Amino acid sequence: MLQPRICRIRPAGLARCLNAPPLRRYAQAVDHVPAPAFNPAIAVDSSLQQGEGPRTGKDKFIPLRTYKPRTPGLRHLKRAVNDHLWPGRPLLKLTLAKKGQHLGGRNNSGRVTVRHRGGGHKRRIRIVDYKRFLPGKHIVDRIEYDPNRSAHLALVTNMATGVKTYIIAADGLRAGDEIQSYRQGIPQDLVESMGGVIDPGMLAAKTAARGNCLPIHMVPLGTQVFNVGHKKDGGGVFCRSAGTYAIVVNKDEEVDVNGPKITSVIVRLQSGELRRVNPQSCCTIGVASNIQKHFEQLGKAGRARWLGKRPEVRGLAMNAADHPHGGGRGKSKGNVHPVSPWGTPAKGGYKTRKKRNKHTFLVQDRPRNQGKRRPR
Repeated sequence: MLQPRICRIRPAGLARCLNAPPLRRYAQAVDHVPAPAFNPAIAVDSSLQQGEGPRTGKDKFIPLRTYKPRTPGLRHLKRAVNDHLWPGRPLLKLTLAKKGQHLGGRNNSGRVTVRHRGGGHKRRIRIVDYKRFLPGKHIVDRIEYDPNRSAHLALVTNMATGVKTYIIAADGLRAGDEIQSYRQGIPQDLVESMGGVIDPGMLAAKTAARGNCLPIHMVPLGTQVFNVGHKKDGGGVFCRSAGTYAIVVNKDEEVDVNGPKITSVIVRLQSGELRRVNPQSCCTIGVASNIQKHFEQLGKAGRARWLGKRPEVRGLAMNAADHPHGGGRGKSKGNVHPVSPWGTPAKGGYKTRKKRNKHTFLVQDRPRNQGKRRPR
């Protein structure tokens, strides 16, 4: 009969094991990725230039959390340090179940319209307030991770009504901060604090703070904004993903009987495109949160499958009947330019917009290199 093993550690050795120093940490944060350059034109709120998460004082580097390679999947894993995120579940009444055929990149008829999508972890859709029409002060309850988007969300509570909503969090926004929306107009107490007369400089200093939602005509020139709308009563449609922002570059004015009036505002997107928006459209001061998202590495293919990303196959590895680059002997696609499986040119800078009847709100298209190197 097999006897159980008896611990043969002597009392002195057991004492040394208990008093031994703790093991080395499993993960550590390293500063090796430079932070993106911010626009110094934002002089209204200097805290906007400070990114989210802990950074070093002089370098302002973005820390990424690396792991000891105890498994192959941890060797190349790099994650952003987001210790300020809420560890619990989302607010259930502000979520919807995500179900249906669209999870696999299919349309309403069941055909695959977007390739390389499918599977993934079960998730719920968060109802995000892109319009932010509710006036008054709001308190940030917490910053949450959203599996459906790259930016983080902020759960805010209206101090007057107690209504809770989800908004896209600005970079550097934390629990306990106060934010406000001015889409319904300037509050009377704010006008009285300026002596009963609206001074543009003083108004910008009091309203253009990180996380506040303003009509874009109230934003000073050179300010970084995100969640930018293009209609008067609509919500934000531009610059909603992680780390994105637009810059207010110009305001078109016309003089009538009542004096100068702003007719449109021109913003520059990060692609270099200049676009004209309605002066009453919404925008949020700052940069969209989770700016470290661009530098993360998944580490293994399984982590991509958790996110709902299916494997991609190179066209060069396919047969000739499956892709224009397929077939042949060896790694050769023939003397053809890079194209998609349907023959559309895949080189950088291929224009798909109409040359005639361009969008009326498009001021200047983004610069294109047409597959050539840009001059440095």
